[in-house]
Amino acid sequence: MELTGKVAVVTGGSRGIGRAVTTRLAEAGAEVVLTFRADATAAVGVVDEIRAKGGRVLAVQADSAETGAMDHVVERAVGRSGRLDVLVNNAAELVVAPLEELDAAAFDRIVATNVRAPFLAARAAARHMGEGGRIITIGSNMIGRTVFPGFALYSLSKTALVGMTKGLSRDLGPRGITANLVNPGPIDTDLNPSDGPQSATIAGFTTLGRYGRPEEIADMVVHLAGPGAAYVTGAAIDVDGGFTV
Repeated sequence: MELTGKVAVVTGGSRGIGRAVTTRLAEAGAEVVLTFRADATAAVGVVDEIRAKGGRVLAVQADSAETGAMDHVVERAVGRSGRLDVLVNNAAELVVAPLEELDAAAFDRIVATNVRAPFLAARAAARHMGEGGRIITIGSNMIGRTVFPGFALYSLSKTALVGMTKGLSRDLGPRGITANLVNPGPIDTDLNPSDGPQSATIAGFTTLGRYGRPEEIADMVVHLAGPGAAYVTGAAIDVDGGFTV
């Protein structure tokens, strides 16, 4: 319960990795505000699960790509609890398509969700964070190794987060706030199931020969959010089963 008394915001916290992160943070004692874009049923399921265990959690509907959405979410969290200690930028949009199909509209949508939203969320959160604040962003193994065609735009958006994280760590370090990037490998979720049509090939790109579990990403996030990672900042940490080796 090393995060008891802390308040965390997790974007995209109702499914997959985001759900695991939300649950793990609550188990560690944090009060969590999660966002969801459309699937209210999934969000309610997370809330009910956490509250049944005695945790404190709030779900807020928000489209990360919309201007002002992240400011609103942060203000809701701070207005409810009077503080903010941890931000987890998890919400993202995946697009896989041939280059000729990736038009300006697709570019704008992906960059708005995957790059602009994390930046604006970090800016909003930093206004309320003090010593010990944590900004943790979920990246992708695709920044280090793009093994299939069709990922040019997605890889671009996730690679931008490396520079953002390094810049945030420099800007916020004097205030005792850390910023780190977690890059998952192939993780068993609804969008990328471990029994999917290309799962054997994808698992074969890892040195461990398997998909990861959302909880394995969440465990790293909780570590970075806690006191044991106070001297870790500006880092891009691969939790990918050796995918990028």
